[in-house]
Amino acid sequence: MSARFPRATRVVLLGLLAGTLWLTVSIGQVLLAPGTDSVAARLAGWARDHGLGVVVLQMEKLQYRLHPPVVGGAPPASVLGVLPTHPSHRLPPLRPFARPALPGEGQWRTLVHVHGQPAVRAAFLRPDARHTSYLTGVAWMDPKLLSFSLHPGFQEPGGTWPVPDWVAPADRRGLVATWNGGFRLADAHGGFYLDGHTAGSLVEGAASEVFYRNGSMRIGSWNQEVGMTPGVVGVRQNLGLLIDHGAIAPNIDASHLFHWGLTLGGAYYIFRSGVGITRQGDIVYASGDALSVGDLAHILRRAGCVRAMEHDINPAWVSFMTYHRAGDPAQPRPTSLLPDYQRPANRYYTHTSRDFVAVHAR
Repeated sequence: MSARFPRATRVVLLGLLAGTLWLTVSIGQVLLAPGTDSVAARLAGWARDHGLGVVVLQMEKLQYRLHPPVVGGAPPASVLGVLPTHPSHRLPPLRPFARPALPGEGQWRTLVHVHGQPAVRAAFLRPDARHTSYLTGVAWMDPKLLSFSLHPGFQEPGGTWPVPDWVAPADRRGLVATWNGGFRLADAHGGFYLDGHTAGSLVEGAASEVFYRNGSMRIGSWNQEVGMTPGVVGVRQNLGLLIDHGAIAPNIDASHLFHWGLTLGGAYYIFRSGVGITRQGDIVYASGDALSVGDLAHILRRAGCVRAMEHDINPAWVSFMTYHRAGDPAQPRPTSLLPDYQRPANRYYTHTSRDFVAVHAR
């Protein structure tokens, strides 16, 4: 090499070679990491972690312009198939936002029984009167029959924790449901706490999902409606409350990129998820495509939530699954709440990059 190239050229070539090697190893580690994250989601995350967030944002803006949410129409048959044909009448139906209502829209059906009692019920309705080809799934959970726990992800929050970053085989007996966690901590404006360890900082007033030693959970503003007590084993914070004291946040439609998260291309109508608590202490989860943050808040309030918070957004991250004994109680079969989730139903049966909630029968 020294005979062919001058010293300056050799330095440049060696630098390019070292850079290419580092890039190959760095991206390779991301692509070969465990879990079910898509290649696109892995590469986008890598780019954001290495100062290329603006490039990712521009690509996502282009994607959204080319494929905006459909206006009008009816849900496809694969989505309509989730509407209940034998509704559960123990909960009042959710009043649809779009008229006329579809057969079964807003009606509850039982997904999981515990000790012979309905423990998880679901209802489906269109998010508004414009995006009528989409359904939002709403899951209602009875805390008297269920126990809730927080799990970390190996990237979010990352680090070492006493709780596994998946539902290990030893923990699957009695598993009832799982759902996605919140934003990356860099964007959540809050922290993550689990069994005496903290990632980031728990922020005063932040919307907080709080898990207790007895398996119960609450939702509220940190150090206002909820706070650290000897019984707390987990806290997941994410932005501010969507609903507080039964009232939707006054800034629900203002500055949503700052207050409610950066979506694909800054899109207003996108895949979103959220969780809330009713006056009786029941837990409600909602998710679906073509949702504005205001739509999500109104759906959770219509389901009876007096406090609620947003969870993760964008199609790569949102999912809710229930689990059913199919011959082997130690290996229940996962089923997605909505058929149009990108993530597979067995997402949490392998190591996962982001935190999540697991629900077991008491």
